[in-house]
Amino acid sequence: MAEVTATLVKALREKSGVGMMDCKKALQETGGDMEAAIDWLRAKGLSKAAKKADRVAAEGIVAVASRVGGAGMTAAVIELNAETDFVARNETFQAAARNIAGAALDVAGDVEALRAAPFAGATVGDAVTHLVATIGENMVLRRSARFSVSPGAIGAYVHGALAGAPDLGRIGVLVAVEGEGDQDTLRELARNIALHAAATAPLSLAVEDLDPAAVERERAIFTEQSIASGKPPSVAEKMVEGRIRKFYEEAVLLKQAYVRDPAVTIEGLVVQTAKQLGSPVKVVGFARVALGEGVEKEASDFAADVAAMTGATP
Repeated sequence: MAEVTATLVKALREKSGVGMMDCKKALQETGGDMEAAIDWLRAKGLSKAAKKADRVAAEGIVAVASRVGGAGMTAAVIELNAETDFVARNETFQAAARNIAGAALDVAGDVEALRAAPFAGATVGDAVTHLVATIGENMVLRRSARFSVSPGAIGAYVHGALAGAPDLGRIGVLVAVEGEGDQDTLRELARNIALHAAATAPLSLAVEDLDPAAVERERAIFTEQSIASGKPPSVAEKMVEGRIRKFYEEAVLLKQAYVRDPAVTIEGLVVQTAKQLGSPVKVVGFARVALGEGVEKEASDFAADVAAMTGATP
């Protein structure tokens, strides 16, 4: 009987696409025989996950979770993708998304750290693999973000929330605010900003956080437009700077006009709250996760698909 080593487990994982814990169990059950272990996984229905891994998963759920701790808070948002929106209505899938968001509260790091985190006797990644085998669609834990502040508060907003599940939806936003004032007031401010960010999709929190390449791209476009207008160089330069300021007002969260009161910016809203509390308030971070954002969805021609299956001409 072959020894079940970490190398052997890794090799089975690469062949089957199944989680490490299941691979280890399969090898233990089959005396370390690789082929027998694969058959064992197939018999358990777990190797289905590997066959589905190349399917596009752009639907699913965004889930948020939060926890109050003393004078501060911790909150997390995750995106769990599946192939169809039908799965988002599956209670098992919803529960998994909610539980993974809860697990993310204790994981500092990126989505890879979350996938490797302990979860229900295995890891979060293993749990997703089990879910694939259970439900029968490819699934991907695609993104996660976590904030922790003390003292302060974190506002969470879910857009397109599912019926009876306010923590699950299509867009999830977290806004982290530091301050020593009343936590309920800080949380209300943070949630209002989160609601605003859900609608406006800012690119960054502050001007200095913007991608320099994105700024230069906009500047190049504005410069070309100004030159084409035939204005004198000194006037054209001022036009460019004015348009860059306008770009900041559109792309930077703190510079945006508040959707509920366009006469005040988000930065101004924070200042108003600080005056109300009589102590400094600072927005230290935000995360906006929109379901399927950036995923190239497969276009399907239903008539052609049917024709291909039946041999008929569409």
